Amino acid sequence: MGATRAGAASGDSDRRLGRRALLIGGAAAAVGTAALARDELSHLWWRLPGVEKPRVAGAVDFRGARWVAASPANYRRADRPDDYRIDRVVVHVTQGSYRTAVKVFQDPAHEAAAHYIVRKDGRVTQLIRELDVAFHAGNRSYNERSVGIEHEGFVEHASSFTDAMYASSARLTATICGRYGIPVDREHIIGHVEVPGTDHTDPGRYWDWDRYMRLVGRASAK
Repeated sequence: MGATRAGAASGDSDRRLGRRALLIGGAAAAVGTAALARDELSHLWWRLPGVEKPRVAGAVDFRGARWVAASPANYRRADRPDDYRIDRVVVHVTQGSYRTAVKVFQDPAHEAAAHYIVRKDGRVTQLIRELDVAFHAGNRSYNERSVGIEHEGFVEHASSFTDAMYASSARLTATICGRYGIPVDREHIIGHVEVPGTDHTDPGRYWDWDRYMRLVGRASAK
């Protein structure tokens, strides 16, 4: 699968972070880590009682998307882009069916999930709000700065990538790029294989980047 448990284990899951931040003012400052603690708190302000911004249950960021929540163990709550700038879209392939992808992203033991899944028929499901940091890229910095989009299918099956999937995914990516001012180019719209330190190959040789970028460009111009 494009976002795997192995990828999460490489450092993008940081559940210990909040525990360190909550030690501020005591031992942390005493050992000279006050600056680090302040930086952590700047990204964890919402954990303080009465400070978290209100959210609407089931709300989606892409019109027409279906909401199916991923396990909270597979992402980190945040307030992007206020706390982390978003400047990348990462393209994944599920290496399985849509149903299987949803199942594993709802499994807390999986420790990974993407923001969206695009099915072969073009239907879009959102599992994690763009506000939040999804564990999808296997690289903590890239998780914090990107939106991850899974595509139903297999990297070695050219038939996985349908016209409906390309068109729908391109509209989704164009919307994300427009929302955050992300340039529509291959430096900022990348495959999982291009994330530093990853051991993944998706979206693979059959993903038509030229076609996809043309479609994203057209959707962005509308």
